[in-house]
Amino acid sequence: MVKIIQVGVGPLGQRVVRYAVERKQIKIIGAADPAPKKLGKDLGELCGLKRMGVRVKKDAAAALGRKTADVALLTTLSSVEAIESQVNELARLGLNIVSTCEELTFPWQTAPEAAERMDAACKKHGVACVSTGVNPGFMMDFLPVVLTAVCQRVDKIVVQRIQDASARRIPFQQKIGAGLNHVQFSQRKLEGRLRHVGLTESVHMIAHRLGWKLKRTTETLEPVIADREITSGYMPIEPGMACGVEQIAEGYVKKDVVIRLEFRAAVGEPESYDAVEITGEPSFRSVIAGGINGDIATCAIVLNAIRSVTAVEPGLRTMLDLPAVAWSVR
Repeated sequence: MVKIIQVGVGPLGQRVVRYAVERKQIKIIGAADPAPKKLGKDLGELCGLKRMGVRVKKDAAAALGRKTADVALLTTLSSVEAIESQVNELARLGLNIVSTCEELTFPWQTAPEAAERMDAACKKHGVACVSTGVNPGFMMDFLPVVLTAVCQRVDKIVVQRIQDASARRIPFQQKIGAGLNHVQFSQRKLEGRLRHVGLTESVHMIAHRLGWKLKRTTETLEPVIADREITSGYMPIEPGMACGVEQIAEGYVKKDVVIRLEFRAAVGEPESYDAVEITGEPSFRSVIAGGINGDIATCAIVLNAIRSVTAVEPGLRTMLDLPAVAWSVR
């Protein structure tokens, strides 16, 4: 039996809790979220379940109290800068950490100083921290790396994640700009509130494992514009409005693009799929028709990573460092 505390009880955290209670090998002994409306609430009732006898506290220390736990599931923020203090607090409490912070999946190039500090904190307190999810954390970085295992030579990797966002949770649809007009989209893009976080980190994760020394990376972001009325999302979208976002990140060795990640998520997207194309010896393309549901996969991989994070050496880790993450009946 693994004892955990849940830190962050927003839409994603609530779904993680619902999935966790289905696992007989996991026991939730505490929960934390500073939102005033959630403080003191029963975690089960807050997540649409039966009463669990676990009250939501303001922070992890209060959630833990005098109890002991093995792992903290951290489903709060997307940026390394914002989440560093939370990681350090959980490390001081002696908790291994599985996070969903996108920038934390591979921060060694994009936020090296913060990464070093968190790595030192985890090592000092003898715990490991890993951040994961469907993307980043698996589909557009770890999976293509694993697929190169059958290659004698790799010249280029192209990954495509194309999603119909109609069934995704509302915060995700809002994050990709669904339902915004041109002015609103441009403003939120300028503010950094629209982009799918983690593409550049995925580029660096792939390059690191393959030993490529990147000269530079680039990332672009453009709206996907509706050409018809779309009613399948959380709000009606008129023609000419944004229904989603398209981002492309590339990594260069000398003048050549060796890594290209194409992410497009839009409400009403006609076809969903995930594809990895490797050019080398051999060259091949692997496609998951219909794509992987991001909400289900993110919650599942967080829970499946619990065993692996407790089995790895202390420090700030990535999916490349962990023993194979997999579902288990035990």
